[in-house]
Amino acid sequence: MTTGSLGLRSSGSYGSLQQQQFQFQNGSVPNQTTPPVNSRKPSKMLKEKERLFPWIFKFAPRKKVGMLLLCAVSAAVFMWVLYVGKGEDSAESTMKNIQFNSTLDYSGFSPLSVENETVKVKIPSKAIIGQGTATSGQLLSPPPPSPPPSPPVYFTGYTLPPGNPCEGFTLPPPPADPKRTGPRPCPVCYLPMEQVLSLKPTAPSFSPVLKNLTYIHEENLTKTEFGGSEFGGYPSLAQRNDSYDIRESMSVHCGFVRGVKPGLGTGFDIDESDLHDMETCQGVVVASAIFGAFDLIRQPKNISDYSKENVCFYMFVDEETEAFLRNSSAVDVNKKNGLWRIVVVRNLPYTDPRRNGKVPKLLLHRLFPSARYSLWIDGKLELVVDPYQVLERFLWRKNATFAISRHYRRFDVFVEAEANKAAGKYDNASIDFQIDFYKKEGLTPYSSAKLPITSDVPEGCVIIREHIPISNLFTCLWFNEVDRFTSRDQISFSSVRDKINSKTNWTINMFLDCERRNYVVQGYHRDALESRGIHPPIAVVHPPPPMIDEEPKKTVPEFLAENINSSLKKITAKRGRDRKSKRHRKVAVGSKDIAST
Repeated sequence: MTTGSLGLRSSGSYGSLQQQQFQFQNGSVPNQTTPPVNSRKPSKMLKEKERLFPWIFKFAPRKKVGMLLLCAVSAAVFMWVLYVGKGEDSAESTMKNIQFNSTLDYSGFSPLSVENETVKVKIPSKAIIGQGTATSGQLLSPPPPSPPPSPPVYFTGYTLPPGNPCEGFTLPPPPADPKRTGPRPCPVCYLPMEQVLSLKPTAPSFSPVLKNLTYIHEENLTKTEFGGSEFGGYPSLAQRNDSYDIRESMSVHCGFVRGVKPGLGTGFDIDESDLHDMETCQGVVVASAIFGAFDLIRQPKNISDYSKENVCFYMFVDEETEAFLRNSSAVDVNKKNGLWRIVVVRNLPYTDPRRNGKVPKLLLHRLFPSARYSLWIDGKLELVVDPYQVLERFLWRKNATFAISRHYRRFDVFVEAEANKAAGKYDNASIDFQIDFYKKEGLTPYSSAKLPITSDVPEGCVIIREHIPISNLFTCLWFNEVDRFTSRDQISFSSVRDKINSKTNWTINMFLDCERRNYVVQGYHRDALESRGIHPPIAVVHPPPPMIDEEPKKTVPEFLAENINSSLKKITAKRGRDRKSKRHRKVAVGSKDIAST
């Protein structure tokens, strides 16, 4: 060690305190790590030391004198090293305790080397940290790391508490009445409203794969291969195929492709005051529609006070139906008919009333963007169970996001198509074209090999669903099929469902149709009633009370196989008798089949 390094560390160190002061005073830190060379003249003490060295060398050969001098010099060097080392370590330890927050004001400073995540710098008199100040010598610790974002919370279902009457409830065998072979309601176990409200989900259900769903808006429309409409947007076959490629973020056609927003300049136009109320409707919405004054408005019954205050009841009507209601004084000044809020729709997008009815039926999530759940019922039906009890029984208890009853007789799309043709529900050539198109895409007849899927044909007059991205996508794509092909939505249901199911684990709760008939009562169309001179409201046929079956339950495959085989036998072996009975029922006014659409 030379005298030129007095008080400074050798090359390769992180800089001494004196060096740092020099750097900050000059406003920058040189790239070199060695201390700067002192350019001043050597001091007088240094000259005296240089004269001392020849004198030492002169007497060094003498043993005693040399040893004495050597010991003195060693002691002096040792003391000097201790003194210098102690002072420098003390200064260094003090500086190591100083750390900077990431929000410090570094103006006028240059970056320094870092050792063990600690920066050794000279702190100015006051350093600005966020909104406060730190005085010289104060210890500044880095901010604590921000906690990781909490994972999203989803509703995952529940199990009924032990001892609940609905826990062991099973369907009783059908009544052995040979005179009554048609569809009928069956018992359903509903929870009391107090328990239903205590089990109401506080978080949405999980949407597999799809998280963000947006809708295509187009003003300049161009017709594509076939089908479609200006209301639906004429999606091409390539766009149709892409819409079944389920991804995290998607944008699809979903009606209302023109205009400012759904219901405003899009076709199926609604007054802005009604739109505002619909957009603010949260929670549960119950919706229905009557077009062409085809049905009478039927008031929901057995509705709790809680649901009367919190559930939105909306009835969509066209101008013809509005005129009929106005002449009969059925609408008050608040646009209410009982529980129903009457919403008049203008500029209907289709000439077919059945196809117009598919807009609110399948696109309620677009008309009610803030609603969490929806219950759609056809205009010919009367709701006789509280909507919250229906949601608990068919959605929450099953941990499902979409529920619909399966057809009481038909399980196969091909059989359903032939039944529609025989009943003249739609043009036969259009039905054949749609079925052939689906066959080329892989549609096969229903069989027990498709279990746990219980049917390919729904009874679509009631739809229960939660408005999450995956269920919204399903109804959008289902509507696109109705817009492109025939208005018979039972034919396109299974194709859309199976395509989405092949890319996700999303399933639909398809329950028995007799359970559906438990909470809605089917009435007659208005023309059938007026032809018989019946004008007062129809008496409600209350569903049977819940029953508990003590017999052993059948497994699902056994139950379905038995029903499918019996249905196929009835269709094939008794086809002539069914046709005869159909003709008989068409003549007899007041049957339920004539009321079906």
